[in-house]
Amino acid sequence: MHEPYEHLTVDVPEEHLGAVTQLMANRRGRMDNMINHGTGWIRMEFIVPSRGLIGFRTEFLSITRGTGIANAISHGYDEWAGSIVARQNGSIVADRAGVATPFAMIALQERMSFFVRPTEEVYEGMVVGENSRADDMDVNITKEKKLTNMRSSTADTFESMTPPRILSLEESLEFAREDECVEVTPDAVRIRKVILDQTVRGREASRLKRQDANA
Repeated sequence: MHEPYEHLTVDVPEEHLGAVTQLMANRRGRMDNMINHGTGWIRMEFIVPSRGLIGFRTEFLSITRGTGIANAISHGYDEWAGSIVARQNGSIVADRAGVATPFAMIALQERMSFFVRPTEEVYEGMVVGENSRADDMDVNITKEKKLTNMRSSTADTFESMTPPRILSLEESLEFAREDECVEVTPDAVRIRKVILDQTVRGREASRLKRQDANA
């Protein structure tokens, strides 16, 4: 089985050599050439599967602190490079339809990071964030604060919230696991579970675990 490959050329400061090399190794890239200009910058050339470059740009700019330069052109087809290590953290999934509330998000943000903004509409099975642990978690992100006689400042509430990570189409494609898909509309890019109903999804997960145990 074969797949498309890219010839990737990167220019980075010397101090980022190790980080970039590790990044490319994780994405099944192999170094084809390296040139040290003697100016504090290094040029590296990699042959990498095209699928290994999905979401690469964001991570590359992050580890090089925005200083790295990368360009890629088609390198033709070659043998399948093998699986690429997926993310280690699980997904945070909305367990019902409604509007995301600041109250619910603040209560949950210590254990997860969110992909949606407060007051954004969500639906059951929609991936609304990334879990700090490896397993998926269904949460009620629409929970509202019970009314009391105590007054609270809306401004203070929003100030205590961690800003959400708004994923691009490329980042969403990289984030989605096998049981998830990316939904693209004129207004938004969302990640959702293939099976929206959490009860049905739970039964299917249990069935697959039994199947793996018996294999």
